[in-house]
Amino acid sequence: MTYAVTEACIRCKYTDCVEVCPVDCFYEGENMLVIHPDECIDCGVCEPECPEEAIVPDTEPNTEQWVALNQKYSEIWPNITERKDPPADADVWSGKPDKMDYISPSPAST
Repeated sequence: MTYAVTEACIRCKYTDCVEVCPVDCFYEGENMLVIHPDECIDCGVCEPECPEEAIVPDTEPNTEQWVALNQKYSEIWPNITERKDPPADADVWSGKPDKMDYISPSPAST
């Protein structure tokens, strides 16, 4: 089992989850985070830390696409190990459905 970050993270990118991860398996894109599924140890401590409830176990229905997306971007985006402030408009995007069209394939700027 692994965990995956889903659509709810897009344009919100809260990083509370990053701070509690014992193996530093989060990677940062321009407007969302992902989890490297091969590095995740399935501890689950990140899941309750996400205010958007964007982190789900891969045992949830219909998570295959999210695990694949997390795998893809975790191999090209930079690793993130410390909490950062969310984007200025994160609250505006919080809870909005159908955000997949807004995902940026670009890595986070350092």
